[in-house]
Amino acid sequence: MGFHLVRYGLMGHVGAFAAVDAVRYPRSSRVVIRSPRGLEVGEVLAEPDGEGRVASSDGQILRRMSVQDDLLEARLEQRRNEAFEACQELLAMVSVPATLVDVEHLFDGEGLYFYFLGDLPPEAQQITGRLAQTYEAAVEFRRFADALSEGCGPGCGTEEAKGQGGCASCTGCAVASACGTKAARN
Repeated sequence: MGFHLVRYGLMGHVGAFAAVDAVRYPRSSRVVIRSPRGLEVGEVLAEPDGEGRVASSDGQILRRMSVQDDLLEARLEQRRNEAFEACQELLAMVSVPATLVDVEHLFDGEGLYFYFLGDLPPEAQQITGRLAQTYEAAVEFRRFADALSEGCGPGCGTEEAKGQGGCASCTGCAVASACGTKAARN
């Protein structure tokens, strides 16, 4: 079918992604992707052109963003902001000369990336390591991310799947959704 060009990540990476459900997602569609780093939110920049100009894939498009995905993204954004503030405070408290630019929390809740300006002193690496452990998602959250990535089968989370063993009747997805609303540990 070909590859969609998708922009993803805080730094605006662009990669070629194949849709697992063989759907052609239109430009500007917000999608959940599996990148080399893990689950992330992306934006489709271009549909497959059918000419095979891209030789290899950078990952997969799992699905279009759903309402539940939007809620999870908002929760991760809050955690991201908390991690940024905590890092700023710790850097100031121990007088580490490092400039924190931003923090990125991957959609699967597993990856937490701190972006600094210039070289990073060893003290800052220790601080970000502690913060990454502090803001690591709880086990329940990991199960939620697993259900988000794998779901209950083809079409999971779509209108077409309802009533066909899809999300409307899948206990795994229902349990995962409930788990996703629990607060992550500090």
